[in-house]
Amino acid sequence: MTAFARRHLPHLILALGAAVMLLPFWWMLLTSMRPPSEVFRVSLLPSFDFSAMLANYARAAGQVPMTRFMVNGVLVCAGILVVQVATAVPAAYALAKLRFPGRGLLFAAVVAALCIPMQALALPLFVALAKTKLLDTYFAMMAPFFLSVFAIFLFRQAFRSYPDEIIDAARLDGFSEWEICWGLVLRGSLPALAAFAVFSLVAHWNDLYWPMIVVSDTRLAPPPLGMLLFADVESGADYGALMAGATIITAPMVLCFLLARRHFIAGITMSGIK
Repeated sequence: MTAFARRHLPHLILALGAAVMLLPFWWMLLTSMRPPSEVFRVSLLPSFDFSAMLANYARAAGQVPMTRFMVNGVLVCAGILVVQVATAVPAAYALAKLRFPGRGLLFAAVVAALCIPMQALALPLFVALAKTKLLDTYFAMMAPFFLSVFAIFLFRQAFRSYPDEIIDAARLDGFSEWEICWGLVLRGSLPALAAFAVFSLVAHWNDLYWPMIVVSDTRLAPPPLGMLLFADVESGADYGALMAGATIITAPMVLCFLLARRHFIAGITMSGIK
C-alpha cells in the first residue's frame, strides 16, 4: 500500500460511513421539499419546489400545535438536564475525590445500574405515578430520568483527572467541599458537562417510549409524540408534511450538536469514553 493510500484510505472509509449515516436525514429533507406526486421518486438529487415546500411546512406547522410540542420538549429536556447535573455532579465528585468506606462498592453499583434498561422499570414507575395522580404532567415525563447513572459515571471519569494538589490547596484556603466541587472541579471539566448535555438533550428530545406511556393530553406532548399524533391526523398519507414536521423537530438537535461539537469531542476524550 502506497503512502498516498495509507494517508487517504481512512478518510475515505470515514466519509463513506458518514454518508450512510446522513442519508436518512438527506432523504427526509428532500421529501419535505417535494410535492405529493414526487414523494416516491427514487432520486437523491434535490428538486427544489418552493411552493410545494412552503405547503408542506405550512401543513406541518398548522394542522397540529407544532410550536406547543417544541415548547414542551424544551421544558422537559431542560428540566431533566438541570436535575441530572444537580444530582450527578456531587455524587461523581465524592466517588472521584473523596475517600470513604464502600466507595468502590458504590461505583460498582453505578456501573451495574448502567445495564438496567428503562423498559424494566416502566411498569413500577407507571403504577407509582398513577397512584399519586401525577400522570399527564410534565413531572411524569421527567421524574424517571432525574437520577442519571451515566452522568455520574461520565463526570466521575472526568473529575479523576483534576489535580489533587489544587483541591488540597483549596481546602487549606478554607474552601468547603461544596465550593470545590461546583466552583473548581466542575469548572475545570466543562467539556464533560457539554458532552453530557448533548447526550441528555438528544436522548430525551427524541424519546417516544416514556411520554407515550404517561401522557395522553395533546397539550403536553413532546415533539416525537406530537409527530405520532400528526401521523394519526394525516392517516400516514401526507409524507411531505410528515417529513417537514420531522425536519422541524430535528433541526434544534442538529444545531445543538454543531454549537457544542468541540466541547463534546473534548469531553468524550477527557472522560475516557469511546
